[in-house]
Amino acid sequence: MSFTSTVRNEISKIESLKEESIAELSAIIHNSEITKNSIKIYTENASAARKIFSLIKDLYNEYAKITVRRGYNYSKNLIYILEVNNNVLDILSSLGIYYNNKINKLPEEYILDDNDTLRAYLRGLFIITGSVNDPKKSRYHLEFLFNNEEYAKFIIDKLDIFYLNGKYIKRDNKYMVYVKEAEKIGDFLRIINASNAVLYYEDIRIYRDHKNMTNRLNNMEQANVDKMMSAATKQVDDIQAIIDIGGLSLLDDKTRVVAEYRLKYPDVSLQELSEIISYETNTPITKSGVNHKIKKIQLLAEKIRKS
Repeated sequence: MSFTSTVRNEISKIESLKEESIAELSAIIHNSEITKNSIKIYTENASAARKIFSLIKDLYNEYAKITVRRGYNYSKNLIYILEVNNNVLDILSSLGIYYNNKINKLPEEYILDDNDTLRAYLRGLFIITGSVNDPKKSRYHLEFLFNNEEYAKFIIDKLDIFYLNGKYIKRDNKYMVYVKEAEKIGDFLRIINASNAVLYYEDIRIYRDHKNMTNRLNNMEQANVDKMMSAATKQVDDIQAIIDIGGLSLLDDKTRVVAEYRLKYPDVSLQELSEIISYETNTPITKSGVNHKIKKIQLLAEKIRKS
């Protein structure tokens, strides 16, 4: 079962107040096939079909005709078709879809005029046209598909009330509203009251974030090791250039000690080299002091190479 189906199953079982149920059904029917004479709703989710049937029956005392057929897509899932042919205009008017003697692209604002009805509307929206990727299997992605651009912009405005940062693009003859930020998708699941899905999603998200952070730290550490090894190799080459001409005597005593210990310990960092010298010679020297001596060696090696 997909993560989208899991979320739909969960939110389809939520009990709502009448105003919230109206908002939820308004979103569902607004994104279905509607005319002045009929309402036809398609879903591949059995739990969603039962929810929609119950909403229509409880709110309007109408019994939707249910037809089940095999889909034509690759998976050939069952498609549940709920059809209402009685009192259609009354239902559409009550849901804020039919007003001014026409079916409008946007619902009337009173349908979702507070946070509770807006949450219910977004819940209905997900039931009928939303999808979300399983965070365990792929990238983070939440999306909805709509038939017209005006409605897509309307939904983005509603998502942004909860700071979800929705965006949209045109896909073929439809408009896709999407959210890609992992934290925002988790917030959306909370907004529609998908509590179990939130727990699963956040567990996976936290694990992935921790794993990514560990990988970044490992990569950073490896890059630092590579950088240190490259620098140490260059330092050894500089010292060898000085030795080749018998030039160690050109270095002062402290710098010569650093050169000798760098040759003896070519794989350690400057910090480690300073600690080794301090311990073995019983003469304290800091990392900064070692670095200063290394620069003296570098300058002498450059002069030797030029000459």
